[in-house]
Parts: sequence; structure tokens; C-alpha cells
Amino acid sequence: MKEAILYDRLSGNKVRCNICQRRCEIPEGKRGYCWTRLNQKGELYSLAYGRVSFMSVAPIEKKPLYHFYPGSFAMSFGTLGCNFRCPGCQNWDIAHAKIDLDGGQTEYVSPEDSIKLAKRHGCEGMSWTYNEPSIWFEYTLDGARLSKKANLYTTYVTNGYITCEALDMIGPYLDAFRVDLKGFSKDLYKKIANLSDFRGILDVTKRAKDKWRMWVEIVTNIIPGYSDDETHLRKIASWIVKDLGEDTPWHVTQFIPHLKLKNLSPTPVATLERARGIGQDVGLRWVYIGNIPGHPGQNTYCPECNELLIERYDFGPVQNMLAPGGKCQNCGVEIPGRFH
Repeated sequence: MKEAILYDRLSGNKVRCNICQRRCEIPEGKRGYCWTRLNQKGELYSLAYGRVSFMSVAPIEKKPLYHFYPGSFAMSFGTLGCNFRCPGCQNWDIAHAKIDLDGGQTEYVSPEDSIKLAKRHGCEGMSWTYNEPSIWFEYTLDGARLSKKANLYTTYVTNGYITCEALDMIGPYLDAFRVDLKGFSKDLYKKIANLSDFRGILDVTKRAKDKWRMWVEIVTNIIPGYSDDETHLRKIASWIVKDLGEDTPWHVTQFIPHLKLKNLSPTPVATLERARGIGQDVGLRWVYIGNIPGHPGQNTYCPECNELLIERYDFGPVQNMLAPGGKCQNCGVEIPGRFH
């Protein structure tokens, strides 16, 4: 166990965790909502520090991040638990798992060893993903600091429910913030994540971009009967344009049935294409279709001359035809993002 940071000591040996916006008030001997933080005698401890449930060398496109060092690979780590427990979570086997006090179901990887693994496998960056990265915040913070010293880029694949205090602590060391925006209504977030409101996610995402200059991309997994309403999708796209800018990539991805939502059908391709059209109509310049291998909506085209710049299949580029510095090789227009 490692003593947590960003918590308040309260009366009666309670503590308040300030890592995520739930701000759990935890009685002595109990854990927070994410199951990774334990109040022991009036002090808060992380049970997840260095406890890796899954790691892999993954293409950055798998996050998905399409305008962030395309074709590169990130050493990717996940732990157990989550501050959401979405009913259709594709990684439910780790996100819905309760970490043992002895770290069972995990392997200990120190922050220093995580850097060595990235270098050994030829990765250009680090990614904390698979479940919500902020729940093992102390570990990701130490890893992000070491990554910058080692000249590795850093990415959070997140639900965006981190507090502003925590974001500001890790902000100097994070390069990309890939946010799942599950919907745009209180009712939907109540059903999906048991939240009373979602506006804090919007505020933190905008802060990551504006204050810390992180590269931000948004994903909406379109769930039939939940988040596929056109009015709903238009609200998401409009918010992205207004608060993050027209050059922010929006990924509209096919829902694959899992867990409590396995009775649903996968999202029809026509629904994804309609969502893409809505985003483009609202003013977004980069709307991508996800989880449909070979669909042209995965590719990047020049917004000026329509030249094919990056052709993708599933989770990786087939061809990257960007000119040096991220420019169209045909007309020279600069494509927004982070490129080699």
C-alpha cells in the first residue's frame, strides 16, 4: 500500500478522496467507490500502486488517438477497478474487479520498470488505459514524471471524471487526454455511470486542452437505445466545436454488446455514418468511425483538397502519406495534431 495524495482528513477518522469528482467520504476500514482506496486508521492508502492487471505494446490508434504520433506504439498499462461501472463495459473483467489487499490478479511493475519496458520494446510513449487511469493516480503521476525524463510521450485514456486538483498535478507531464464522452444528459450518465451530473467531465476536458495544452480527442461509443438519438449526438458535436474547437477529433464507435447490455445488437453502420454526418454538419473537421475495420471513415483526408493522407485498417495505419511536420503532401495545408 502507498499513502494517497489529495485527500482530506475528516472528523471521526473519515477521509475524503479528492482524486475523482465523486469525492468519496470513506469511513475507517472502508474503501471508496473505485475499490482501490482504503481508509486505514484515518489515513487514505492506494491499493493499486504498481499493481498491473494488463499490459501490452499497443498502437496509438487503438486508444484511439488518430492525430497523435500516428503509427507509433505506446507501452500500455491497466490495473483493477474503476470509478465507473458501466453496464456494457468492454473491459469489465478488470474494471469491475475488486483489488485484493495482497495484489492478487496483478503483477507489480515499478514506475522505473515501466519505463524500461517501454524502451526495451521500442515504444515512443506510455499510456494508462484499459480502465480509468486516475484511480491509480499516484502511480501514473510517478510514471508520467519519469516518462518525460526518458523522452517518452504520455497519454491518459480516461472517462474524464478526474478532479481539477488532480489534473493540475499531473498536467505538466501529460501530452494527450483521450476522453470517453458517453453522452450529453444527466439521465444517460445516471444509467451508465451512476452519476448525478456530467458537467464536471466537460470542464476538466476543456481545462486539459486550454490550461495544459494536452492534445484532446473524444470518443462516443454509440449504444443503441441509449446514446444514438440524433438530438443527443448533435449536442455532443456542438459542445466539442464550441468548447474544444473544430479541429478536435471525434470518434463515433460501434458498441459491441458486453455484460449487462449483451442483449443489445451492435450499433448499425448506418447509425455511425449518420453520427459522422451530424458532426460534420455542426462543423467538426475530423469525425472518425470506429470498430468497423476497412471503413473509409477511419481514414484521414485533407480538408482542403481531399487527398488521402492516412489510410487505416482497424487499429493501425496502412499508409501514412503526411509530409514532414504533419502537412498534406499535395497542397501543403497543415493538419492539426502532434506529428513526427
